[in-house]
Amino acid sequence: MDREIALRAAKLREEINYHNYRYYVLDSPVISDAQFDALMDELRAIEQAHPELLTPDSPTQRVGGAPAEGFEKVTHPAPILSLDKASSREELFAWHARIRKLLPEDAPPLAYTVEPKFDGLTVVLHYRQGQLVLGATRGDGQVGEDITANLRTVKTLPLRIPVAPDGPQPPSYLVVRGEVLILLKDFDALNERLIEAGEAPFANPRNAAAGSLRQLDPAITARRPLRLYAYSIVTADGPIPETQHGTLKYLRALGFPLPDEIAFFDDLNAVADYCEAMHSRRDQLAYEADGLVIKIDDLATQTALGVVGGRPRGAVAYKFPAQEATTQLLDVEFSVGRTGVITPTALLEPVPIAGVTVSRASLHNFDFITERDIRIGDRVLVKRAGDVIPYVAGPIADVRDGNERPIAPPSVCPACGDPVVHPEGEIAYYCINAACPAQLVQKLTYFTHVLDIEGLGERTAVQLVEQRLVSDPADLYYLTKEALLTLEGFADKKADNLLAAIAQAKDRPYDRVLAALGIRGVGTTVASVLAQAFPSLDALAAADAESIASVEGIGPITAQNILTWFAHTHNRDMVEKLRRAGLRLSAEVKTPTGAQPLAGLTFVITGTLSHPRDEVAAWIESLGGKVSGSVSQKTSYLIVGADPGGSKYNRAQALNTPMLTEEQLYALAGARL
Repeated sequence: MDREIALRAAKLREEINYHNYRYYVLDSPVISDAQFDALMDELRAIEQAHPELLTPDSPTQRVGGAPAEGFEKVTHPAPILSLDKASSREELFAWHARIRKLLPEDAPPLAYTVEPKFDGLTVVLHYRQGQLVLGATRGDGQVGEDITANLRTVKTLPLRIPVAPDGPQPPSYLVVRGEVLILLKDFDALNERLIEAGEAPFANPRNAAAGSLRQLDPAITARRPLRLYAYSIVTADGPIPETQHGTLKYLRALGFPLPDEIAFFDDLNAVADYCEAMHSRRDQLAYEADGLVIKIDDLATQTALGVVGGRPRGAVAYKFPAQEATTQLLDVEFSVGRTGVITPTALLEPVPIAGVTVSRASLHNFDFITERDIRIGDRVLVKRAGDVIPYVAGPIADVRDGNERPIAPPSVCPACGDPVVHPEGEIAYYCINAACPAQLVQKLTYFTHVLDIEGLGERTAVQLVEQRLVSDPADLYYLTKEALLTLEGFADKKADNLLAAIAQAKDRPYDRVLAALGIRGVGTTVASVLAQAFPSLDALAAADAESIASVEGIGPITAQNILTWFAHTHNRDMVEKLRRAGLRLSAEVKTPTGAQPLAGLTFVITGTLSHPRDEVAAWIESLGGKVSGSVSQKTSYLIVGADPGGSKYNRAQALNTPMLTEEQLYALAGARL
């Protein structure tokens, strides 16, 4: 046997034991679940190939970490096992093939219950005569910690099982397994409160839930927004359901909270389809889940299949791709946006997250950096959800070695060298040089995006700025073919196509032109609202802050941004150049004709619809409705398309705002776009 393999196995056991201790005992992991799983997978592969290396104390032979000090130890009435995992349709069918071989040939077809795999803290709840008498953590799967006093503060956890006259009678002794977690919206609010109090925020909801339950002072636990979801019965001294989906219905009838995302199938293809569909909906869940749990529905079959390596054969965890990982923050890069905002970006030791290798991540802003005390050289937690840009969630401070360096805002613009300003009361730092080349490139690309000018991407924008062919977006309308032919990569056809696209963009409606100007806070939706209140750019430029802020959906900050923008001579000159070029700087006056079925209703749009948002918004307004950019008490409906944004969706849920699909919108209007 290769000595290097034996040394690698010993090293893996040491690393895994360390990470088990940090995760289960300290509630402060320094690597992600996916990174931990990779270590375990490597050790298992070595032990399977070289059985002589398997030791009794190997982490592969354990269920979890050791109980922490400070709480009484509790021996569970049955092992609280973890699950084997699958990460694809193929691995799911491979699991199914393995267990079918262990069942009799004449065994009936299998059915399956699918449940969320919560990313919280597993708890074991003991009830006698319907009264909660003991609550424990999972610990190492055999022995946990008595945290009854803390669990009593969890408001969704039944302290006494209510006995309804027509409901099931609980057995005299019942042990239920569940998960305590914190909903995402509650987690954000909790971190905000901690930051305001000068305390360190939590890195993720799982750490927050675990840390809250393991407080020695239950009063601290009581202030945390913890929730319980139940999902199985460990043991009971009376009759209980014989299937998993029957168990879940039984638990719900007894008063235990269960998630809505539970499904029952009698076909494995349908299970796989559901798993893939839930993966695409992952970001819409109210809680963090790192996958789904697929269980053989018949509990007797589950039991008969037995356990291998500390994992029951009758269930498997379908793991979603990891959305977070830990890595080293190597340095920070500063960039300049179209409004002059200086944005910090973390340069990272490359790490795979959700199928993508991440080497750069957002640091949001300098207040965020200060609040979380993020430093160059830190080991940091990086998150990536769906198509959202990866971001640094925070540092793992207790593994610092003293060589970390604070991150300070730049004193001069990284693009033009002019001084950076930090207006009082604002979070952002700005370069206020109107001629800053970095800002101009961003302004050009934004302008062309809003006005749909095809063929003018960032590379061409950089060339135009470097060759000093434009000083603002309005100069695009004065470009000549001769000037474009001087740029690398331009020939006759490409130059002609770009000039034609620029000419076509002269016919865009007034509200699109207003949005393209790049005024801070004035995107397409806000521009549409402003265009209704101020039917020309001249009218908007002449308005005062009070009249602008009085428009529904327009606040005082946006109003001041508009005044500040028009106060700059450079911007007013650009408007005149646009006017001379023939762009529409006023709205066409339209008299409503026909029915106005959406009159009096206010809509907010989130997600991708079958038509561009501005077209849908214009159609709604043509039928008498209003379109706003944010959900409020005045919102009548949230229109939800594919991949909806979390903030609008969560806000609508919090306010109980009715939601419509695109088809339901058409049904409400009695017409189609």
